[in-house]
Amino acid sequence: MSAGAAPEQSWPSWGWQRFAELGVDNLYDALALRCRVFVLEQGPYQDPDGLDRGAWHLLGRSTGDAGEGGLIAYLRLVDPGLKYAEPSIGRVVTAAEWRGRGLGRRLVAEGVAGCARLWPGRAIRISAQAHLERFYAGFGFAAVGAPYLEDGIPHLEMLRPAD
Repeated sequence: MSAGAAPEQSWPSWGWQRFAELGVDNLYDALALRCRVFVLEQGPYQDPDGLDRGAWHLLGRSTGDAGEGGLIAYLRLVDPGLKYAEPSIGRVVTAAEWRGRGLGRRLVAEGVAGCARLWPGRAIRISAQAHLERFYAGFGFAAVGAPYLEDGIPHLEMLRPAD
């Protein structure tokens, strides 16, 4: 295995926490991963947007021999009424070295399941990068409204109907 390569059999252990329960280490890891992807890879923008305090945070940490415990996947569930009337999944991110292995699908599936547990019978609304429309459609999301630019990147508002 080359340096920095993701181990073949290592999948994340998932952990849900409210903002106040994150602690400084988890908060630092989450913001560092979000910064690597959303600011350094995609271009500068204001990542901390005032919604983290009213959200559940899903942290996926590596397991196995290589990278034990490192944060490799993250998303947040914003409480209904803070961004949209519905709960919202956002800041969906996987570490670059783990991409192309299905981790993003597992992350979003866990996010959708988390919404179903926390807010049963509620629709879920997201602001998705437009190039990921088919990806999110695989989880039951459908585009609503016209595409728009957010931080210089084309986005779509998407809705997953209530169960």
